[in-house]
Amino acid sequence: MLSTRVSWTFVVLILCAACRQMEKDPPAAARPSIDLPSDTEIVPGLIERGENFGSLLRSQGVATDEVEGMLASLEGVFDARRMRNGQSWRLERTDTGHARAFEYEIDGRSLLRIAPAGHDSSEFAAEVIPYDVKTTTTHVAGRLDAATSSLFAAMANAGEQPDLSMALADIFSGEVDFNTELQPGDEFHLLTEKAVRDGRFVGYGPIVAAELVNDGRRLVAFRFQAAGGPPGYYDADGRSLKRFFLRSPLKLDPQVSSGFSRSRLHPVLNIRRSHLGVDYRAPAGAPVVAVSNGTVTFAGWTSGGGRTVRIRHASGYESGYLHLSAFGGGIRAGVHVSQGQIIGRVGSTGVATGPHLHYELRKAGANVNPLAEHRKVPPGDPVPADQMDAFRSERDKAVNRLALDGQT
Repeated sequence: MLSTRVSWTFVVLILCAACRQMEKDPPAAARPSIDLPSDTEIVPGLIERGENFGSLLRSQGVATDEVEGMLASLEGVFDARRMRNGQSWRLERTDTGHARAFEYEIDGRSLLRIAPAGHDSSEFAAEVIPYDVKTTTTHVAGRLDAATSSLFAAMANAGEQPDLSMALADIFSGEVDFNTELQPGDEFHLLTEKAVRDGRFVGYGPIVAAELVNDGRRLVAFRFQAAGGPPGYYDADGRSLKRFFLRSPLKLDPQVSSGFSRSRLHPVLNIRRSHLGVDYRAPAGAPVVAVSNGTVTFAGWTSGGGRTVRIRHASGYESGYLHLSAFGGGIRAGVHVSQGQIIGRVGSTGVATGPHLHYELRKAGANVNPLAEHRKVPPGDPVPADQMDAFRSERDKAVNRLALDGQT
């Protein structure tokens, strides 16, 4: 009996000792976990000036064969020349330098993603992934006055971005020289598509319809795409607003500082000589665009004009753009350019007192006054007769929408 009592006492003592030890040392599952180092690193960044996909990936230590595989995957998916300064990117790579994914935000509407296509680390697949973007049609109105003396300022006062100013100027560029002809009291109304993602503004779609009152003139434009043709802008009667020449090779805000003349006192040489073009005062770096479709015949340096571009157009015309600070991307002799395409930037190269653009126009080899010649050129083709009913239907819907929105 005594032996049994001693045995039980011994067991109790052992159990108590075990309990005290458990209180000192909690179970392993209750201990804080230790994070193991990940083999993946995520590197974000922004596209810098002069950077391309290849140089970016190499600067991040991606192996040459992987860089080549990633670039090859873009074929038929995304044109790498479309990458823009300031756009965001994100590289996911292993601690040994292997790329697991590369993402580039094309714009507010879509994302480019490149990822390995299989077990071979040098094979990649690229895809463009659209964001969930909501698009609405919005009415925008503005007015120029002493406080808002430019289209940019009036558009900003209406709560909109400079891009919308450029789009509106492009529509009426054959009718109005936005560099010289805007007046206090001018006003505009327009309908445009507006894209929003997660409550944030993404960008504008095309302008659907627009009205511009300029120095008492009322100009209207309606976007319409005839069957089998590209979209264009037309007046209320279906006449095209597109002209053979733009009214100006500059977008907005510069001024004519010197007109066409057969005898002008040169501001640098201080002698009288012909000034066979128009000088536009503009800030250095402002974009210069081709006034019409054509082929570049010269892009280089001239002694007086500095960096110069000359373009041959249809009907025996040739345009010239002098004193540029830089040429547009890909601009060289033999390249075809489209009306409105950037062919250079305003500068003061050659013989010049300051940043400006000297623009000249030749017809059949002889210099002509650009401002006068631009007014003579007829508009483009009207809406085809068999498409007029469809055009009138879309026009009337836009007119009603502008009127209703203007009352709210």
